[in-house]
Amino acid sequence: MIIAHSPRLRDAWIALAGLSAVFLFEMLDNSILNVALPTIGRELRASTTQLQWVTGAYGVVFGGLMLLLGALADRSGRRRMMLVGLVLLAVASLATAFVTTAEQLIAVRIAMGVAAAMTTPGSMALAFRLFRDDGLRVRAFNLISTVGLVGLAIGPTAGGFVLAFAPWQVLLLVNVPIAILAFIGIRTGIAADDPAELHRDPVDVAGAVLGTATIALALVAPTFFVEQGARAWQPWAATAAVVVAIVLFIVRERTARYPLLDLKLIARPLVSSGLAYKAAAGLATAGLGYLVTLQLQLDWGWSPALTAIGLLPQVVVLIAGGALVTPFVQRVGLENSAWMSSAMVVLGLAVYAGLGRLGYGWIALALVLVSAGMRVVGVVAGTNVLRGLPANRSTIGAALVDTASQVTTGVGIAVSGTILAALFTGSIAVSNWTAQQTAQFETATTLAATVLTVTAAALVTWAFTRRETHPAD
Repeated sequence: MIIAHSPRLRDAWIALAGLSAVFLFEMLDNSILNVALPTIGRELRASTTQLQWVTGAYGVVFGGLMLLLGALADRSGRRRMMLVGLVLLAVASLATAFVTTAEQLIAVRIAMGVAAAMTTPGSMALAFRLFRDDGLRVRAFNLISTVGLVGLAIGPTAGGFVLAFAPWQVLLLVNVPIAILAFIGIRTGIAADDPAELHRDPVDVAGAVLGTATIALALVAPTFFVEQGARAWQPWAATAAVVVAIVLFIVRERTARYPLLDLKLIARPLVSSGLAYKAAAGLATAGLGYLVTLQLQLDWGWSPALTAIGLLPQVVVLIAGGALVTPFVQRVGLENSAWMSSAMVVLGLAVYAGLGRLGYGWIALALVLVSAGMRVVGVVAGTNVLRGLPANRSTIGAALVDTASQVTTGVGIAVSGTILAALFTGSIAVSNWTAQQTAQFETATTLAATVLTVTAAALVTWAFTRRETHPAD
């Protein structure tokens, strides 16, 4: 049953199953692989740097190529790009069975990152295209994100269980049936792109190179701050390269006849505010998760298992909160739900910054507030961005949403890690801290959370001032 537009959610169940499988892959991938890194290191004799790139290469390629491949999808067809990406995903995942070295595994992860960049933005764009009604779009996005979040939540547990009786390669081979399911759902459930909703402008090659370099550098630079500290030269050199690349990219896009990314479209209120809300939520969520995990294990001495239990409020809200998204949006509207949910994320981070050292109850409250706000803003911010763009720019719009989340996630961790490295003396990973080190850690986490809170609040406030809606052309 191939459909172009559906008046009801149930009429599009085949398509939604395929799109949900795509998002499941994105959420499940790194979360399920992380638990296998020690095993992979032993079997492939991988160094620490190689293990870092087993996960890092995927994220950098994924984030770096989303804008370019999103722009190409808006020209060649979103459905076509999605199907090609799913074939690449299946082939790359299948190649895991033949991996014998760390370098080969990194190459496989790079190919999977390309596949993710081809498929993930398209899942939002195609879901948006399935429905004319904004309420149905919100429900569709909510359904797709719920499936992905379930994968994110159960990924580490499922991965650990699988490793008890199966080789680590199985954790990536599981992508093969997921890709097949997604291919069937999208191929049979979604009509081919309408040529009228595509555009034929030439590809801005220079803009594509600069855009990819900007995002890739923005994703790599934070890892230098976390791993080498703020006193090393590499993080600052990478940051300077990011600034130069951003400036060159903006100049190129403002002067190109056919820019990769039309900056006038990003300036539209719905688009710019949606991206700012998404960025604020990504910054806060990543920073809070990083700081809480360190606090529970290093400062309070909790075991990894107990820490996982301590993070359960976040998992429960992310999964169960999906039932409340649609009623909330219907009650207050898309624009109001965007700023209200983003403000809740900022409030949760502020609770942690001010009260997180006083007991686990305050941490649990912060986790609940941030995850509840994230659950809503993750759906409505993307919807608003696509509502604010012309139909022939929907995939690059979805790529912008994902890129905003990817980059600010890295920045949130980098800010937290850099402040900790600057204020904490000695090795943070050793046990039996001195009283001075404990005080330094508490000061650093409070300062990091405060900086992230202020930054996220500034983004939300700026987005709120631009919440007026202008229809797309």
